[in-house]
Amino acid sequence: MDGKLKTAVLGASGYSGMELVRLLGRHARLEKPLLLRRSAETGEQPAFLGVSGNGHGNGNGHATVAAFSWDALQAHGVELLFLATPHGVSRELVPEALARGLRVVDLSGAWRLKQAENRAVYGFSDADAAAAAKLDASAVYGLPELNAASIAGAALVANPGCYATSVILGLAPLVAAGVIDAERGIISDSKSGVSGAGKEPTARTHFVSVADNFSAYSVFGHRHTGEILEQLRLDAGHLIFTPHLLPIPRGILSTIYVNLKRETRAEEIQSCFGDFYGGKRWVRVYPPATLPEIQFSVHTNYCDVGFTLARDGRRLIVVSCLDNLLKGAAGQAVQNMNLMYGWNESEGIE
Repeated sequence: MDGKLKTAVLGASGYSGMELVRLLGRHARLEKPLLLRRSAETGEQPAFLGVSGNGHGNGNGHATVAAFSWDALQAHGVELLFLATPHGVSRELVPEALARGLRVVDLSGAWRLKQAENRAVYGFSDADAAAAAKLDASAVYGLPELNAASIAGAALVANPGCYATSVILGLAPLVAAGVIDAERGIISDSKSGVSGAGKEPTARTHFVSVADNFSAYSVFGHRHTGEILEQLRLDAGHLIFTPHLLPIPRGILSTIYVNLKRETRAEEIQSCFGDFYGGKRWVRVYPPATLPEIQFSVHTNYCDVGFTLARDGRRLIVVSCLDNLLKGAAGQAVQNMNLMYGWNESEGIE
């Protein structure tokens, strides 16, 4: 095991945490990850993680999840800490983790947002506001297709939200090319499987509420909106983002409506996407008028992007699909780890 990276996962029994444990457990450059739970959580018995052979269990999908402590991290020689925890918990733990010399990949929304007006949706109350402000400024938004160079040297990587990943990747090439008429508005109509709501059951996510149903939620108030605005440098008035709950376990499909500044040919849009994502392993660009579907990207780390251009050449619909637990969470976290340590982005994910 000499020379292998030592990692830990806090929040290993959540949906994203379970996927993360599965990926880390098969990564050739890692020791088996230390699995941790918050002290407030139950878990004296082995927790079912839906994985096999993760190095901390009996090989039948059960793994021992220990109570979190800084001493446990030190005793195991942990160098990289993954946080699959609620936003407020990550906000509290990260300053101490960095002070102890750990690098952190945070899957929550605690450190994604630079602008206070966008961050206000979380209602954070920081014990040391000045220290938190410094970390807000230094945290790197962990979208490899946009920020690979910054991720490589980061101590704190804020893993993007799942909806935000789908929308940003669908729009980034067009924004960079300056072809969108943002003043006429951008609409993202996004749908997610139920696992995107997290493992804790609510009235909205019970089977009887979700099955044979389809619903919008958090209209004009979803937490991922700020990420989209900040990463694409859009004004709040430029974007309407509406999330919906699909009666499926996992997967996201975002249908994004934009107006273009001038009449444009499909070949130009195709080149825009192809050039921007050339060499980007985990984005698949579809041919013109061929649209991705959830079934093609689910259980993979791909974000699939396709488009259809109206006959007038001025109106464009982009469709972006991904697995919310992989490219939208755990798979992207492993991508970020690979970049942080100078490894191939695909290691442990393929």
